[in-house]
Amino acid sequence: MSLAFRFWLALFGLWTATASAQTYPTRPVKIIVPFAAGGPADNYARFLAQRLQESLGQSFVVDDRPGGGSVIGTDVVAKSPADGYTLLLMSNTHTVNETLLPNKPFALTRDFVGIAPINYSDLVLVAHPSLKASTIKELLAQAKSQPGKINYASSGPGTPYHMAGELFKSMGGVYLVHIPYRGSSGARTDVMGGQVDLMFDAVTTMAEVVKSGKVKALATTGLQRSSVLPDVPTVHEAGVPNYEATIWLGLLAPKGTPRAIIERLNEAVSKIASQPDVRQQWGRQGATPMVMTPAAFDKYIQDDITKWARVIKSANIKAE
Repeated sequence: MSLAFRFWLALFGLWTATASAQTYPTRPVKIIVPFAAGGPADNYARFLAQRLQESLGQSFVVDDRPGGGSVIGTDVVAKSPADGYTLLLMSNTHTVNETLLPNKPFALTRDFVGIAPINYSDLVLVAHPSLKASTIKELLAQAKSQPGKINYASSGPGTPYHMAGELFKSMGGVYLVHIPYRGSSGARTDVMGGQVDLMFDAVTTMAEVVKSGKVKALATTGLQRSSVLPDVPTVHEAGVPNYEATIWLGLLAPKGTPRAIIERLNEAVSKIASQPDVRQQWGRQGATPMVMTPAAFDKYIQDDITKWARVIKSANIKAE
């Protein structure tokens, strides 16, 4: 094959990929959420799917595939064709799992490419009203006097709710028993019902429950107070200096997805996250939109993997 022929073949391939991206999508797109229904990932995936459908003129369908600490649904996407028609709604559970679950069947940076981040929000540490402690200092004192007697729920190993609890245990010098669930909804229900003492949960889903009085809020997890729970102190100011934990969401595609399709999706997602009505709506819920290029998002993911690897190793956190 001559050099000139290879050049024209490559040029034709590039033109074909670009033309394909300009007409993408031509059929429904599936967004797989590897978490249970009712949590932040599911809720924002459905919001995003509707806005993408309006923007790109084709159906975006949310498919919840929970289990295995996000591994089951994520592996489905990793094994899907790299054509832009099967996407992954990720959270920082995935960056944690790169260290916490080294034997999973995929690697995040090897098997996926970043499309765009979506948003981030603080968590809130809530307790059933029957728990004696009502402040962080009281919780630390009770936990130190009764090691292993207080438990906390999470939506599964490696999730932001789990890691927030492990980070709190490490920085606060206490031992709390971790009770993992298959999703945040079950954990939330059992904290409200008093079957479990505590839970770190997303402000976006727990704020209204706090306001209803079904649980009591001990602290939020940002370095600044949450705009939706302004009367609740941060863990940082209430007794564990420099403590910070958040949940963030983003959209990924299988590695090898045409760059033009990644760029088209990034432009659409970024435009949605930048709309004033979206920023206002998410702000009222306690979520802050994130906008990055695909390259910047890939770097953000890698930096988060590195950050959590340090935390997991220094605190000797194990998957259960």
